[in-house]
Amino acid sequence: MSLTPTQTELLARARADLRMGVPVVLAGGAGGAVIAAAETLAQERLEDLRALGRPELALTARRAATLKARAYDGDLARIVIPEEAGAAWIAAAADPADDLAHPLMGPFIARREGEAGFARAAIALAKSARLLPAAVVVEVEAPGELAHAHGLTLLPLEGSLPAATAGLSEVVSARVPLAVSEAGRLHVFRPEDGSEEHYAVEIGAPPREAPVLARLHSACFTGDLLGSLKCDCGPQLRAALAQMGAEGAGVLLYLNQEGRGIGLANKMRAYSLQDQGFDTVEANHRLGFEDDERDFRIGAEILRAMGFSRVRLLTNNPAKVAMLERCGLKVVERVPLKVGENPHNAAYLATKAKKSGHLL
Repeated sequence: MSLTPTQTELLARARADLRMGVPVVLAGGAGGAVIAAAETLAQERLEDLRALGRPELALTARRAATLKARAYDGDLARIVIPEEAGAAWIAAAADPADDLAHPLMGPFIARREGEAGFARAAIALAKSARLLPAAVVVEVEAPGELAHAHGLTLLPLEGSLPAATAGLSEVVSARVPLAVSEAGRLHVFRPEDGSEEHYAVEIGAPPREAPVLARLHSACFTGDLLGSLKCDCGPQLRAALAQMGAEGAGVLLYLNQEGRGIGLANKMRAYSLQDQGFDTVEANHRLGFEDDERDFRIGAEILRAMGFSRVRLLTNNPAKVAMLERCGLKVVERVPLKVGENPHNAAYLATKAKKSGHLL
């Protein structure tokens, strides 16, 4: 038995450190890098990073496009941080909240030379921590010694990216009578990487050998719980459960991937940008995210773990159908779920149809 943390456990520790503003040390090849999330970086720590070498700001190509910076590495840009720039400048470069009122003055100088592996890993870690996808990176020698000297998490890279999402295991299930069906059961699935748990709401006793009526529903605090009119999530959740109750069987997967996988804080940032006139896709891009950052393989893994191989999928999103098919599940029918349109979300739904391919 070894007490040494695994790569998966180190990833969980690194995410927590970045959220608290603590730097993380990456090691790979013959060198390494100290990274810090742009969103949580304090001025004092920025000065400490400068003492180690030349810090650079890693931004996604989406955010770089907004700042009119060259993304020489394709999916990202490595921006030279001016010597006079402080933590506030870095935060403003990462967060588009004040882009219109107080635009940053360029031009931004992006690096061409060198490898981008550490920058790419830093952005991936910031995303997985539900932070803005931007990080300060300082390449260093002897990363192990540096991490040990300062008590920092040392994360060896396997290749150039952190490991993919770890597997899931069912923790417990229990009977939960619901308004739509007294024959309800809640299953709790926990990822091995320490990220948010996901839930499966089973209605009745759907036979495993037959196609199951299923929905992959991403958590939406504002829509599901508060009844927000900016989206159609709450009505979709309730309509899906009602249909399963009426048919006497079904499985609703409640996946904790708030805001299309960017987290509630970033979702609220996107809402603020929408108030400035940007649509939902444009807002995500200005923040540095893709249109949709969710990983629906999680849903496929849960369905397989529950013994299902064929589904009747309640969705308006063809991407979910394609994903389940790629993961080896047979989608025998796409069941439309067109509910919840109102004057507040009409433009949002139109954008989903036009730019994200939803069938509305």
